[in-house]
Amino acid sequence: MRLLFIGDIVGKPGREIVRRAVPWLIGQRQLDLVIANAENAAGGSGLTPLIYRELLAAGVDVVTLGDHIYRRREILPILAQQDNIVRPANLPAEAIGRTWTVAKARDGALVGVFSLLGQLYMQPVDSPFAAADRVLSSLPSDVKVRFVDFHAEATGEAQLLGRYLDGRASAVLGTHTHVATADECILPGGTAFQCDVGMTGPFESIIGRRIDRVLQTRLTANPAAFDVAAGDVRLCGSIVDIDAPTGQAVSIERVCVREQDLPAP
Repeated sequence: MRLLFIGDIVGKPGREIVRRAVPWLIGQRQLDLVIANAENAAGGSGLTPLIYRELLAAGVDVVTLGDHIYRRREILPILAQQDNIVRPANLPAEAIGRTWTVAKARDGALVGVFSLLGQLYMQPVDSPFAAADRVLSSLPSDVKVRFVDFHAEATGEAQLLGRYLDGRASAVLGTHTHVATADECILPGGTAFQCDVGMTGPFESIIGRRIDRVLQTRLTANPAAFDVAAGDVRLCGSIVDIDAPTGQAVSIERVCVREQDLPAP
């Protein structure tokens, strides 16, 4: 089976290229499942019910989230009721939302999906290692394909989690920094790994925000609204080929689609 994971969708520019690119990629690359991190999809921070539905309509099958999960409170009913969106599994047990889900891919394979928050330079949370163990022990035994979105700041922590889950997860792919890393690989146990798959949004920016606003605050310490930028919009992520009967990854490929790469609307 072939899975596409889309990195942090940032604001309206990110949503628009998802709307245009995902149906095209499904056909061009024969994708069986599309997973997207959407925690920055609403104005650069959070997710709303309307945007959640827009992403599903564009062809996204499962939505993962990170540290901005509760920035928009209107998403809470979606988190509580829908089974194709997950919260980080190492938030407190009382947190609203599912810690894992199982999606059926277009080729019929069952895919377990969950996300985790890193601890280094992030808000205080439970151990992602312990949370991963809990989720993996909870997934049905017939779900061989198991995908992890690790929303983390530190590359060393991401590498460590990848090694910890090698052979137990089909893919451990990172989000949060908005900068794609060139370390995609298949680990010895058959787990596809990449520290960060990158950002889906405007690259003429500072990780998605207007350069002038970020620079003004950095130079003067005066607060400014970090509005979402608009130029050079790209969809970034990774495609993983997985042997469904064993759950082992066969290949991983970085993907970067620019607006000019797409057919005319």
